[in-house]
Amino acid sequence: MTDLLPVVVVHGGAGFVPKERMELSISGVCAAVRTGYAILKGGGSSMDAVVEAVSQMENNPAFNAGCGSVLNIKGEVEMDAIVMDGKTLASGAVSAVRNIANPIQLARLVMDKTSHAYLTAEGANQFARSMGIEEVPQESLITEYSRMRWRKNLAPDANPVECQMGKAGTVGAVAVDLEGNLACATSTGGMLNKMEGRVGDTPIIGSGGYADNQSGAVSTTGHGETIMKITLARLILFHMEQGRSVEDASDLGLACMQSRLGGLGGVVTVDPQGHWAARFSSNYMSWAAAQRDIVHYGQYSGEHFTQSIN
Repeated sequence: MTDLLPVVVVHGGAGFVPKERMELSISGVCAAVRTGYAILKGGGSSMDAVVEAVSQMENNPAFNAGCGSVLNIKGEVEMDAIVMDGKTLASGAVSAVRNIANPIQLARLVMDKTSHAYLTAEGANQFARSMGIEEVPQESLITEYSRMRWRKNLAPDANPVECQMGKAGTVGAVAVDLEGNLACATSTGGMLNKMEGRVGDTPIIGSGGYADNQSGAVSTTGHGETIMKITLARLILFHMEQGRSVEDASDLGLACMQSRLGGLGGVVTVDPQGHWAARFSSNYMSWAAAQRDIVHYGQYSGEHFTQSIN
């Protein structure tokens, strides 16, 4: 074991965030990373840490996940989430789920309590009921901000680029625990004004996230349709398997997505030794990491602040 362990890194989504929402986003990722780190320092597993960190961001209306999710074309919330365990390669995912406060916890139950890796829509909701997960009214997941963006984007003269601006981001986390086990978790409300039933990269294994004790763990954010086409999380781990550093591998994956498809996004990445990176090709991504009792965080390219965990 190295003295770099344990470590947890989270993101609050890549893309455009209006100035007035930036502070909410950065304070949200810092709070989530502290929660995940406390679990790791207490001897908890990387899976417990990433699920708890992401649950906290799902409960924060500043992010496009859980109670801050964007709305589909009908003005409804449909959410996607994935978890993956690097030790066993076990994975659980859900997509197009409704009326669930914490889809990431449902994804973990799919991994732990079924022989499947992925449940969708009504089937996922039925499974949630069978597990005793309380359904919440859809209204409780819809913020005034999400409704305002939805209305604006329905206008016939809405600009498609402007449409995706102002969307808070997908949330995700990666971690390595004291035993050297890796995990990832990613959760999202998807894309603003998406078609009903649209599923992006988040719940797709190898796209929205991947974890393998032998190579590393990645959680992604950005334009889902392009992330899926290059299986971004797995592509980054491929580069790490070829001997690239976490930073280089992350940059190579994002550069490929941009050059081949014009897609922008961001990632948080860790390797089994505890080296980590938060990299993005978009203008902005809120991120935070905790390691050796120091919190690291930033939002813009090249930005890197630190503070003591205490």
